[in-house]
Amino acid sequence: MKNWINAICGAVVVLSTLPGDSKAADVKVLSPVSMRGVMTEIASQFEKTLGHKLVVDFATAGAVASRVQAGEAADVAITSDAQIEAQVTKGRLAGATRSGVARVGVGLFVKQGASKPVIDSVAAFKQTMLSAKAIGYGDPAAGGVSGVHMSRVVGRLGLDELQSRIKLFPDSQAVMSAVARGDVDIGFGLTSDAILVPGVELAAPLPADLQNFTDYSAAVVTGASQEVAAREFVTFLSSPAAQSIWKSKGFETRTIQ
Repeated sequence: MKNWINAICGAVVVLSTLPGDSKAADVKVLSPVSMRGVMTEIASQFEKTLGHKLVVDFATAGAVASRVQAGEAADVAITSDAQIEAQVTKGRLAGATRSGVARVGVGLFVKQGASKPVIDSVAAFKQTMLSAKAIGYGDPAAGGVSGVHMSRVVGRLGLDELQSRIKLFPDSQAVMSAVARGDVDIGFGLTSDAILVPGVELAAPLPADLQNFTDYSAAVVTGASQEVAAREFVTFLSSPAAQSIWKSKGFETRTIQ
């Protein structure tokens, strides 16, 4: 009888150490809306590989940083390098867990099938802007990186006369939807944004003299309820499997420690 009880107890110990649902965690991730198209595939691969489930909440990069700063309960935050650094300094993110994951530039989008303007120089870009009847990009007040950058470009090129033709939207997905509907002739977003909605095409990235790359990093939120699983996810974002997905969705991969 004693041997039988010992055998059962031993089996319970062994089973409790095996991976499975009992060890799976729901990892809450705050992610930029620009990653909506890529995160579904990354989440699926991560869940298959490590057994955890991702619960992803999308917002502009600026809003992600603001929510972290406000102390919202989450496990991982992904946003721009500068915003990650600011939240590490404030103690909201664990600096030791920080890892670079991807970078992306800004591009001009048109409705699928429409002619694609040539913007391979500053002069060509300026002429395209002056010729457009309606121009769309993210509201810089919302914190989206492409909207903030485009607002600066318009100011830098002295295109204030276009203000009446510029339509601002809450995020990149709204910009792409407006392009697809024909509400604007041209829209601006990150070069990865074409996958957010059907019916849009990337005409071209901004010319080199006007381009702006956003470098994204990820870090574990200080006090994360699923810290171990969160660390595993941050590491996974730079894995070969994840890098293949990033590249297929219009991002460039990068790794910093």
